[in-house]
Amino acid sequence: QVQLVESGGDLVQAGGSLRLSCAASGRTSSRYVMGWFRQAPGKEREFVASITWIGGSIIHLDSVKGRFTISRDNAKNTVYLQMNSLKPEDTAVYYCAAGLPQSFSRKNEYKYWGQGTQVTVSS
Repeated sequence: QVQLVESGGDLVQAGGSLRLSCAASGRTSSRYVMGWFRQAPGKEREFVASITWIGGSIIHLDSVKGRFTISRDNAKNTVYLQMNSLKPEDTAVYYCAAGLPQSFSRKNEYKYWGQGTQVTVSS
């Protein structure tokens, strides 16, 4: 089992920044892909970004490119999502996920999920 705990969500004004953290524990594997997803009220959970523990392959959703950056600290088993220039449409619950997806953006291919952290961006 792998446990994922997100933190860092908050209420912020448009144009502001937040850094989300996802701490992984348990039977973590260096093969796992780590992903960030988000779900706004009434909408499907959507892919935001992903990163591999080794190799550093990174993918970002088009709408967050240039604003969000995913990174990792292997020594701390932690993945981060730095979010800059936040917009009201970024408001959502942000989830961390881990697994061995064939396609990094497919949520159904991630095995482990955190409980989510709320990000609210006011206009």
